[in-house]
Amino acid sequence: MDYRALGNPGYWILFIQVDRLTVVGGALDAKGEGFWQCKTSGQNCPVGARSITFNWVNDAKISGLTSINSQLMHLVINSCKNVKVSNVKIIAPDLSPNTDGIHVQSSTGITITNSIIKTGDDCISIGPGTRNLWMEKIQCGPGHGVSIGSLGRDFNEDGVENVTLINSVFTGSDNGLRIKTWARPSKGFVRNINYRNIVMKNVENPIIIDQNYCPNNQGCPRQTSGIKISQVTYQNIQGTSATQVAMAFDCSPTNPCTGIKLSDIKLTYLNSRKAQSFCKNIGGTSGGVIMPENCL
Repeated sequence: MDYRALGNPGYWILFIQVDRLTVVGGALDAKGEGFWQCKTSGQNCPVGARSITFNWVNDAKISGLTSINSQLMHLVINSCKNVKVSNVKIIAPDLSPNTDGIHVQSSTGITITNSIIKTGDDCISIGPGTRNLWMEKIQCGPGHGVSIGSLGRDFNEDGVENVTLINSVFTGSDNGLRIKTWARPSKGFVRNINYRNIVMKNVENPIIIDQNYCPNNQGCPRQTSGIKISQVTYQNIQGTSATQVAMAFDCSPTNPCTGIKLSDIKLTYLNSRKAQSFCKNIGGTSGGVIMPENCL
């Protein structure tokens, strides 16, 4: 399929300002491979299309949907309220660029449950202005994990709060539980985040906070992140790390992470070897068994 056939507006299927919407079943195959090849070859390509987008949609249910090989993000929830996403399946190769599975931003009261996401970017990405997001029974991998951010690209930016992920499994993903913020000034924040009952299977960065995100060192040299991260709880996180540092907290020197809580963490490196942890500019508490060694 000619990748230009989806047009050039950035969208394929778009719902805008629709209330009480139900989307059940169906499969979307964007056949994005030609588009990815164009992007990675550095040619002059169209902007590409997100497969299905919901803008200003309230009280919606999306269930049983399958999305395959999107050009860009598979499913986008933007400026929505009360949307339930369940039993979706998202599939793209692990090297497909910018193919985030589900992207949520500026939205309140979103739930994502019982879903399988295998893709080339974040399984779920959480952007500014996301509040009251509940995620449960997610299978992620390959992909870049469940990521809050990147945040702090703009100075005036809405915060992220009340985000929960429970009873989920990461398999062979680049990251597990990730929070990433640009190393530049911002009024944004991340608070009241809860991760509970998570299994990691050969995940490169099972637990990571990166407040020095600065792709290609463009636009933030020698700056620090203004995003304030607080009240993040990691409870019962178990499994294996594909790299030696299983737990990395690289927080902002000007806005240290506070109220970080660790309890019952058991992560090993390559099945049985000792993993390591890394802490910078962070404060918090811990309880129960903590492996790798607690650096809080």
